[in-house]
Amino acid sequence: MPELTGLQFLKICGNRCKVVLTTAYPEYALEGYEHDVVDYLLKPIAFDRFLRAVQKAQALFPAPASAPLPAPTPAAPSIGSSLFVKSESKNKFLRLDYADILYVEALKNYVSIVTPGQRVVTYQTLKDLSEQLPQPPFLRVHKSYLVSLDKIRMVDGNTIYIADHTIPVGETYRDTLFRLVRE
Repeated sequence: MPELTGLQFLKICGNRCKVVLTTAYPEYALEGYEHDVVDYLLKPIAFDRFLRAVQKAQALFPAPASAPLPAPTPAAPSIGSSLFVKSESKNKFLRLDYADILYVEALKNYVSIVTPGQRVVTYQTLKDLSEQLPQPPFLRVHKSYLVSLDKIRMVDGNTIYIADHTIPVGETYRDTLFRLVRE
């Protein structure tokens, strides 16, 4: 912006618009949040972080009741029904449909996302990924596992069965799981 900085623009427009602040200067973060920005992205911006900011902004603007969005068809899911994760090589992202995800397992700073046909390992924490996935159907059931409630075949005590996989249920998460299963 040739005549104004982004922060000067924020001061002028007040709360009339929602803004995702993007900058290469971390010192502007605090001032940005003082202007009630939706999110703050520090350059260079990772795609998954950008996608999270977009989803955050979209959540602030629900679709009007008079114009419902068409449901995605199974053959061509919308961006809102899928997730992009960084693949093994630089600038390569893999699209995973929420409906295909069986469960996610934490591997320290990585996660393993398991679908019927593949296991995708990506550099991301389970906490960050859980913030990107819709809840429900995704639920944390253990400090190291998220599951898709839609894919649970059986729950037996402290064990969840999804396809031919067994997932432990952590004591902390047990009550929430059983409440949702009963509903």
